[in-house]
Amino acid sequence: MRPVLNSLHDEAASRLREQIFAGGLPPGSFLDEGALCERLAISRTPLREALKVLVAEGLLRHEPRRGCFVAEITEQDLDDIFPVIALLEGRAAHEATSKARQADIVALEVLHERLQQCAADGQVADYYEVNYAIHEAFITLADNRWLAQVIGDLRKILRLARAQTLHVPGRLQQSLAEHLAVFAALKAHDCDAAEEAMRNHLLRQRDALRDVARNHQSRLTP
Repeated sequence: MRPVLNSLHDEAASRLREQIFAGGLPPGSFLDEGALCERLAISRTPLREALKVLVAEGLLRHEPRRGCFVAEITEQDLDDIFPVIALLEGRAAHEATSKARQADIVALEVLHERLQQCAADGQVADYYEVNYAIHEAFITLADNRWLAQVIGDLRKILRLARAQTLHVPGRLQQSLAEHLAVFAALKAHDCDAAEEAMRNHLLRQRDALRDVARNHQSRLTP
């Protein structure tokens, strides 16, 4: 019976994670266990195991005697996380560039063409998905499981906020230019340039999120 339980709670965690990333469960929202059991068609035991997984990932916070809430990422969290993930993804770009073969470059070319088309069409949601796939491709090419593990953990947290950056005026085109700079370095087999370009790309995303916060605050101020 244990493998079935594991399967149920893994599937529940996956579905809840998708809802959080899609905005169906917004930051700060309370997770009603009874309602979730009905929606996911599972009992409380696998649901609570799933909630523990998401708490460990940092996507939920648990408050004693109150239950679970979707995590709210703070400006301090972003200030702490972005310099770290910029270093890590920069290193992943360095290692990916050193290992990329012609077939890998061709596959990345297709992704970057799709990215450019999404930017030209102003399709922010589609752009974000391709953008995410490109980052994943670099991490896979790096073939370093320790980098992949730590980056993966941090990226889950950042997905609570990162999509907002593409709605900052001009950010879509800036992001595209940054991605093309990383790809150009990879095609040139310049590991150091790829690392620097990827690191700068992540740090500029932090700047864009800071702009989102400022704009939001200015709208709240009378």
